[in-house]
Amino acid sequence: MNTFLITLLVIGLVFGAMAIGVILGRKPIGGSCGGLGAVGLECEAGCAKPCSKRRARLKAAEAEQQH
Repeated sequence: MNTFLITLLVIGLVFGAMAIGVILGRKPIGGSCGGLGAVGLECEAGCAKPCSKRRARLKAAEAEQQH
């Protein structure tokens, strides 16, 4: 029973530390190879509802292509 409680406490501390990292706005965990952006496959399937940062990048890219 002691082992279970210690394990539960350690897992709780790890989750708490990760939550603090998210709250403080730290960079999210990324892949060791840079993810799909490193190979030029950023959202190839097409996002039905892209986030605001992605929409801003898409608008900037469209504006750049028009000039």
